[in-house]
Amino acid sequence: MSQFNIEEEIEEIAGGEFERVPVPASKLRSWKSFLGMYAGEHAAGTEFVIGPLFLTTGVSAFDLIVGLLLGNLLAVLSWRFLTAEIAVKYRLTLYYQLENICGKNLVTGYNLANGLLFCFLAGAMITVSATAVGIPFDMEMPKLTDTMPNGITWVVIVLCLGAVISLIASKGYETVSKAANWMSPVIIMAFVACGIVALNKLEVNSLSEFWSIWGEGAEPFPGQIKFTFWHVLIWSWFANAAMHIGMSDLSVFRFAKKASSGWTTAAGMYVGHYMAWIAAALLYAVYLKSPEAKALLSIGEAPTVAPGPLANDAIGIFGIIAVVLAGWTTANPTIYRAGLAFQAIMPKVSTFWVTIIAGSVATIAGLFPAFAMKLLGFVAFYGFILAPFGAIIVFEHFFYKQAGIVKNYARVANLKFNSAVFFAWLISFGLFYFISVQFNVFLSFVTLPAWLLCGLLFLVFSKFIQRR
Repeated sequence: MSQFNIEEEIEEIAGGEFERVPVPASKLRSWKSFLGMYAGEHAAGTEFVIGPLFLTTGVSAFDLIVGLLLGNLLAVLSWRFLTAEIAVKYRLTLYYQLENICGKNLVTGYNLANGLLFCFLAGAMITVSATAVGIPFDMEMPKLTDTMPNGITWVVIVLCLGAVISLIASKGYETVSKAANWMSPVIIMAFVACGIVALNKLEVNSLSEFWSIWGEGAEPFPGQIKFTFWHVLIWSWFANAAMHIGMSDLSVFRFAKKASSGWTTAAGMYVGHYMAWIAAALLYAVYLKSPEAKALLSIGEAPTVAPGPLANDAIGIFGIIAVVLAGWTTANPTIYRAGLAFQAIMPKVSTFWVTIIAGSVATIAGLFPAFAMKLLGFVAFYGFILAPFGAIIVFEHFFYKQAGIVKNYARVANLKFNSAVFFAWLISFGLFYFISVQFNVFLSFVTLPAWLLCGLLFLVFSKFIQRR
């Protein structure tokens, strides 16, 4: 038996997720598996929050519709020509590939941060599902400005949902993929139905009337910033920055037969991050015409952005079910990714148990509505932190020959801490975060410059250190 076969057998016994070896040919999946997963993951819980949040920023019709069209295209291209291309070349998880470049000690800190940030995102999706489950119990919904749990009913519902979602995620990639395939058609139908019902309630009968819902834009709600075309385009491109230019989805596309499977992300972007965002925004537009919302706005308070009641008002029980499933289909793969990050820190612990740990952290985060209510800012922040590490992998893959550096230098030189990686990330993160804070620059605007600078500095520092 070859060494690879021995390792493959060990991986099968440990759970079959191939955390530290390339995925074998027998386990590769066709593009159909990814189509369902991406459609389900991105036509999901976040969409019920992000769509309404766009309205709170006072965005105009042109800026929203055209900005989303182009921003999502850039995201698909990033997945196809960066993430999927590298994933099928090496077929390794992000965490093991980074370990080969960065060294175990450095990547441990990255994995911890990555896992926690994914847990917080999954927690926001548990929050989304809870707003639907709580309707029959007459639960008080979280407000846009809420940060803490608002009652015992909320706590019990979030804990129960978190337990179920964590159990599904702990079963591994195949179960996560199957769950997404089963749920995504229902969720997509719900978004379409919500959009149609909302258009009827808004009495929209023509394109011009549809356009006038946003019109030339308005003043942002209290506590929100004003979004322009560039805010929408750049934010929608980097809403999943950690997953595409940050290379997190190497862990997913390593199972793909061909790099062309990267095109399946278009299902997520244009069904979820386009149609679903706009449909959810329409639901919120209906709510903003209600006496309750007008009363809140008149006293300077932002109306609540609770997906459950919005969907319930539009399509009833089907809307409640759709919101619950939508939260699941985002939380499941997100907790799975977080589990893989923790697995890299604790390689002797089974995939099942590290995923349960990740799910527990996500459930605790779900108790705090702030992660969902401030989702636009949180998504920009976690992408900004994690994306530059993806530049390390991308720049080494494409430019190591031109730079004259050794690939996977930490593994080759038996380094535990590759200082070239650390200082490249620290300088790029520190410089552009300072610019964002000091000059009040929207954080997504500096994500790409930070990513490019990190990659370039990595090549320069690696050349110097390896030569020395």
